[in-house]
Amino acid sequence: MRLDITGRHVEITSPLRQLIDRRLARLGRLLNDSVISAQVILTKEKYRHRTEIVLHARGDNMMRGQGEGNAWPLSLRQASEKLEQQAQRLKSKWRERKRRGAGARVIPPPAEVDNTPAPRVVRATRYPVKPMSVEDAALRVEGGSETFVVFRNAETDAVSILYRRKDGNLGLIEPD
Repeated sequence: MRLDITGRHVEITSPLRQLIDRRLARLGRLLNDSVISAQVILTKEKYRHRTEIVLHARGDNMMRGQGEGNAWPLSLRQASEKLEQQAQRLKSKWRERKRRGAGARVIPPPAEVDNTPAPRVVRATRYPVKPMSVEDAALRVEGGSETFVVFRNAETDAVSILYRRKDGNLGLIEPD
């Protein structure tokens, strides 16, 4: 993680740098080291100590936290707590996306036997299942270039398949 520390009217001392490093290490562990860069701006105005932390995480995610107090530890704690809340939200988004990403559409590749690849399953787009009679379906298969028709039988209201057989006749598949 790249870290830029800017001090406005503040000298960045070693203890202050260690305090910043500890706070950012907590955020780095929370986000599983997916933080790309961090920019810390420390500003001192009279008695106020302001801290602004901007984190850039993977996937162009930017998080920003501001804190203000009468001492640096208090100011840094406020800013990092705001960042932790944002990091928790981002991490839950990542987790939900992983859960939704794996669906039933994933087909494992079949095992090859004798170095001949098994046939691949190609998913077609949606196929409309229209209600029609067997005769209408036969006219569609005969008249068009389609080798099969999936339709809802108008008489039995069951889904049926009419296909052209190798011998030139038509085959009908009906459920039990």
